[in-house]
Amino acid sequence: MGRDLADRYATAVVDRSAIVVAVVLVLTALIGAGAVVNETEDAGIGEFETDSEEQAALEYIDENYETDDRIVTQLVVREDGGDVLTRESLLEGLSLQATAHENESVNETLADDGFVGVENVVATAAHTEDRIEEFEERGEELGERQAELESRIDALEAGLDDSREIQRAYERLNATTNESDPAYQETAAELEAEFETAVENATTAAELDEEDAAAYETLASEIRGLESAQFGIERATDEPEETAEYQEAQEGIDGIYAAATVGLLEDEFETLEDEREALEAERDEFDADDGPTLDEQIAALEGRSDEAVEELLADVLDPDSDAAGGQDPTLFVPQGYEPGETDAEARITFFFQESEVGDETTTGDAEAGDDDPSETADDDLSETAAEAQLEVQSLFEERFDDGFVFGQAITDAATSSAVGDSFAIITPVALVAVLAILAITYRDVVDVLVGLAGIGVVMAWLAGLLGWLQIPTSQLLIAVPFLLIGLSIDYALHVVMRYREARAGTLEIGGREPASATADRGFDEGSSGQSMEDSGSQPVENSSDQSPTEGDDRSPEGTDGVSRGVRTGMVLGLGGVVLALAVATFSTGVGFLSNVVSPLPAIRDFAILAAGGIFATFVAFGVFVPALKVEVDHLLENRFDRTRAKPAFGVTPGPINRALSSGVVFARRAPLAVVVVALLLAVGGAYGATGIDTEFNEADFLPQDAPDWAKSLPGPLAPDTYTIADDAEYLADNFQDPDSQAEILIRGDVTDPSTLAAIENAREDVETGDDATIDARSDGTAAVEGPLTVLEAVADDDQAVADGLDERDTTGDGVPDDLAGLYDLLYEADSEEAATVLERTDDGEYESARLVVSVRGDESAQAVADDVGALADGIEAETGTSDGDDTALASDDTTTASSDAPMTAVATGGPVTTAVVQDALLETLVQALSVTLVVIGAFLTILYWVRHRALSLGLVTLAPVVVALAWLLGTMALLDVPFNSETAVITSLAIGLGVDYSIHLGERFVVEREQRAVGGADSSERKPGGEGIRERREAAEDALEATVTGTGGALLGSAATTATGFGVLALALAPPLQRFGLVTGVSIVFAFVACLTVLPCLLVLRERFLGWRSA
Repeated sequence: MGRDLADRYATAVVDRSAIVVAVVLVLTALIGAGAVVNETEDAGIGEFETDSEEQAALEYIDENYETDDRIVTQLVVREDGGDVLTRESLLEGLSLQATAHENESVNETLADDGFVGVENVVATAAHTEDRIEEFEERGEELGERQAELESRIDALEAGLDDSREIQRAYERLNATTNESDPAYQETAAELEAEFETAVENATTAAELDEEDAAAYETLASEIRGLESAQFGIERATDEPEETAEYQEAQEGIDGIYAAATVGLLEDEFETLEDEREALEAERDEFDADDGPTLDEQIAALEGRSDEAVEELLADVLDPDSDAAGGQDPTLFVPQGYEPGETDAEARITFFFQESEVGDETTTGDAEAGDDDPSETADDDLSETAAEAQLEVQSLFEERFDDGFVFGQAITDAATSSAVGDSFAIITPVALVAVLAILAITYRDVVDVLVGLAGIGVVMAWLAGLLGWLQIPTSQLLIAVPFLLIGLSIDYALHVVMRYREARAGTLEIGGREPASATADRGFDEGSSGQSMEDSGSQPVENSSDQSPTEGDDRSPEGTDGVSRGVRTGMVLGLGGVVLALAVATFSTGVGFLSNVVSPLPAIRDFAILAAGGIFATFVAFGVFVPALKVEVDHLLENRFDRTRAKPAFGVTPGPINRALSSGVVFARRAPLAVVVVALLLAVGGAYGATGIDTEFNEADFLPQDAPDWAKSLPGPLAPDTYTIADDAEYLADNFQDPDSQAEILIRGDVTDPSTLAAIENAREDVETGDDATIDARSDGTAAVEGPLTVLEAVADDDQAVADGLDERDTTGDGVPDDLAGLYDLLYEADSEEAATVLERTDDGEYESARLVVSVRGDESAQAVADDVGALADGIEAETGTSDGDDTALASDDTTTASSDAPMTAVATGGPVTTAVVQDALLETLVQALSVTLVVIGAFLTILYWVRHRALSLGLVTLAPVVVALAWLLGTMALLDVPFNSETAVITSLAIGLGVDYSIHLGERFVVEREQRAVGGADSSERKPGGEGIRERREAAEDALEATVTGTGGALLGSAATTATGFGVLALALAPPLQRFGLVTGVSIVFAFVACLTVLPCLLVLRERFLGWRSA
């Protein structure tokens, strides 16, 4: 019944081949139009989010803490064996920053900090020294001017004092001597001369100008008159001070003193005071500002000698010095830096950009397969920021011969370029290799082109389904087109080779022509191209004298060595293979579609698209290609008189036929030994898979430098030099990456001193050696920032916090006791810094604390998660609550944690959540692969039972697929290829193609076996005992021979083509492409080898068992 249905289907396709081609092309156009309307965006790892304690903690931190979301790019200046801390090198770094600020495209993306490096710290310290020195000099100069003014005042006062004394001498002279006395005249003249000298001396000493000197002289004369009045009162009364006249005169004298001293120098005193106030204002502004400008930094360093800069550098790098101004300068020098040294082979500068710049974002993907699977939507880089990073890289390379710039845009650009270079190298190799294999397999250009047309239909359907179903592209979907290309090549070879076998007469059809087969003569001789079936006639045997070039059958019986025409050949060929195609399509499609129940959207999309693409492959090669080939071959034979009868690959005698037959020899002579060896290898592979690396490391996605042979390629084929992977490793080995951070959320009574003590104790227990994932500070302790480190940092600049730390540390252990009050002081001093490590409610209560852990950027997410998780567990253990599972984050409840609640510490942050997501994704993918195998196995079992009453045949057909999968996993373990979310998707190819190979071989064997049915349950005439077993065995082995040499040739061509085409990707520069090529190529080879070694042996063993049982 199945064969009759296949014959009728094949006849319908062949008889209406032109209509079929047209209909499929129209459908392809309609479905392919979905690619035009597709407006979905790429879906990163964010589509794989899982509900976890770690994810909940990260969301809690984002909602309740001040977090740094700036984009960080690292500029590493390096000089092996040299010194990058010289005055010249530091100035070059500052010059680079100044040029970047002047670049509009860079400047608009800069965060407040802009650039921060050791050159900035040193230059800022130099500027600070210069300003302090300037302030001191100006203060001294103002003091000197103040002293000078006071000295001038003293001189003016002395002049007035002298004037008064001279006047008193004058008064005494008047009282004792007659004015007419010559002695009087002489003394009076002397006194007047003394007065003039006193005035002149005072005005000269006070540096008065003529106007002020005249005023001073007038005032001095006035004070003489007042002094004369007082002298007269003193002579007239015993208590002159009591008289009003005396007091009035004294007030006049005091007024003259003020007017003749400060009054005359008032402008200069005001100027001095203004300058003093201006100086104080400048000092206050200097203390409050954010630091010097780049121009000021450059000027500060330029104004110093090399020796002075080195001296300052030593002071800045001294851990006991305050010269760094609150910065930790050891962040900018290699981790192996020894305090006291003033030279280093490398230094790092951080370039900070705002995270929200521009409207468009780019991830720099060259193709979906090159993405970092850990990349989230938050990691997307604005196009403006990306261009700015690349511009800074260009500026850097103009100034520094060695060193590098490392950032997301640089990584994306290198990855994209590496992918382009890879395909530039690989494409010619793959094209030549694939075309050579196809040429050897088909030995016909037309058949190759027909096959490519079918692949084009499949790709058009795939793109259209992606658009019509609005499926966002993701890393998982990269495997789908490669799976479909592999299936397409396989389907095409089976259809064409079975057609060739039918035309050559080597295809067994049980001694009959399909009842509905259309005679080629009927078609060829009809004036309108109408078949005999269409005209109501019965199939007619073609006359033996008909020329084969006319497309007619010579022998409708199809006996060996007799050729058939185009249409009869396609009816027989397609009828013989379409059931296998349909079974392979349905089983593989249903297997992948079973994953639609996955909770992960990306897995569901993968299942739907894979199933739709597999169905499209059947349409292309089970409908379109047979019809197209009929039309093309008929046209070439009847219009251009070119025969299209070609030999099937591997069927005719030759090396390929002998090689394929060798597998049958093993199946005949030692099937059990082959199966045992295969199973032992599978067990070994499965055992090796238990130790396979399942970690996810972002560094594994960075492109590698090209090998020497690739660099020697001519002209445009020569790839660029890629150091991005080495740069990332150098960064991780030598510097702390501010962008590589994990976090720990601590909830409970965070104001309890034991909490802070637990944090410090756990931090001190963290290992920070070469094998650790947590970075170390310059003192060797773990680089963990928390409430205590922020308190200490703020205390350096705020005396109130510093005093609070000292006052509240009653035990002297460095950990304060009254934390609530101390945290209040911290918030008053610097609320922004406090909010990075403490959560305070509007009521002033402290709900949680946050630790920021600096980790190595080149370590796997799982390794980081383990170490940070151990730190969190250590904190809980220190507080005595490590056995508590009732964490506040176990649900979505984010209510206030009471002081009685158990202390919880949850590790979270980018690397930790990536590890959680990757582990969950890997687990889901493994479950999906398992479900796929189970569903396919169940379907094949049911199918073979319904069609052939063979319950075990389905499992036998699936067994080589499982064996090949075990081999693949073991090989991946041997080659250190990780089995993670990336490669787990690729291994689905092994299942898809392996099932396809096995079904084709198994179905062909069943057909061939039924045609040779003898003895046992297969024959109506049972033969006794050993004779029946022997004949059954011989029939099975003959059927196996026909199967392996017939279908095996198509499988060999398919496997060789797909394995070569994808395997050359192992030569790529981009590691994702390398892994894809390696795993895909190995999986295809193993699927083919298992199909042609394990399956034939299992089929033989099954036949022998059934023969033994029936006997």
